[in-house]
Amino acid sequence: MSQADDRIDAARILARTLGPGGPELSCEECFAELDRYVELELAGADADGSVPGMRAHLAGCPACDEDHRSLLGLLGDG
Repeated sequence: MSQADDRIDAARILARTLGPGGPELSCEECFAELDRYVELELAGADADGSVPGMRAHLAGCPACDEDHRSLLGLLGDG
């Protein structure tokens, strides 16, 4: 692994440790809002403005991010 890769990994670890600079949803809140968020994304609407904190939560929670990507793929193909 190169020094650049080490710095990138360290930056990711630090960002996850410090958390988002703005609002973030809990997993329960994410689950409750995920359908609406994905529908807004697919409609080209301001999903991040309509569901503040969702983007930050998805960036920091691999389980919810996987649900998001799955739902986006499922609804986006239809």
